[in-house]
Amino acid sequence: MSDLYLSRIRNWFLSSPPAEWAINRLRETLIGSLSQGPIPGHVAFEMDGNRRYARSHKIETVEGHHLGFEALARVLEICYKCGVKVVTVYAFSLENFHRPKYEVDGLMQLAKVKLEQLIQHGELLDRYGASVRVLGRLDLIPPDVLEVVERAVAATSHNKTCVLNICFPYTSREEMTTAIRTTVEEYSTTPRPHSTPFSQSRITQKILSKQGDKNESLESIEESPSQPDDNDQDDAVSTATTLHSDPSTQKSEGSENVAIYPNAETITPETIDKHLYTAGCPPLDIFVRTSGVERLSDFMLWQCHQDTHIFFLKCFWPEFDLWHFLPVLVEWQHRQKQKQRDEKPRRVKQA
Repeated sequence: MSDLYLSRIRNWFLSSPPAEWAINRLRETLIGSLSQGPIPGHVAFEMDGNRRYARSHKIETVEGHHLGFEALARVLEICYKCGVKVVTVYAFSLENFHRPKYEVDGLMQLAKVKLEQLIQHGELLDRYGASVRVLGRLDLIPPDVLEVVERAVAATSHNKTCVLNICFPYTSREEMTTAIRTTVEEYSTTPRPHSTPFSQSRITQKILSKQGDKNESLESIEESPSQPDDNDQDDAVSTATTLHSDPSTQKSEGSENVAIYPNAETITPETIDKHLYTAGCPPLDIFVRTSGVERLSDFMLWQCHQDTHIFFLKCFWPEFDLWHFLPVLVEWQHRQKQKQRDEKPRRVKQA
């Protein structure tokens, strides 16, 4: 008996009214129990395995992707019912453009169809107050698909409780490159702020400048009356620490010497965060990848921080449901409680 035949029997049984009622009651009970504990604010899913699922079940590749979108609807409802505020999914990688044209076109048309369904039947997102954000190189999306993307974003823009980030088309390196480029552009056009008198670099340069002044003779000062005062020059140097020392970044001779870039020390990880596609989202708590592949594949590289819990699951994405997600949430909640227990003795000692 083939796996496909067994799968159809299983689906038929689970879709019967008595089984469906019992399963729904059990699901509601489990989700209600989970929501009593700590809840992740941001969960990311790398929806991998649609093609392999299709091959293993002897169906068309596009049908595998279609079932993957259905799995996404199930997962979104679970997350939002539990209280997760932001869900980010990897829908299409920039690398996917290297796949056969028929598959790329099929994926684009499938995205168009599903987004249109989302617009027409947006009860799920409206029920939980979830807005859609599409993150990535929108300029690479075909015009007909882009028009639907924009309508889907506009149709859910009134929802303010939760967020669904759809990375399409996307890679993390491209996101970080864009964020850094935007940061540089912003800082290169921002007027240089006034000098900070207590900057460490400024204090050091002041000391060195004063030491140099003591070694200079009065005659050398009198021989160069046209040179600017050292203090003024020091002010310009200490407050103009630039990302590079290209002479073109300075104004012409005779005008005010103002560096285009502010002090590079003012650029922090938080500065980059503000220019990412996910700007404004809470830190990433859980990263889930299906299909048994144990790598990030250029997804959420920046967002994965020291407290992100990464789970690699063996199931294919179209199979993913509450029974696969339940152990992930339980394990994450257990780790959070363990972390709180470990931090209590430290707080007591510090007090």
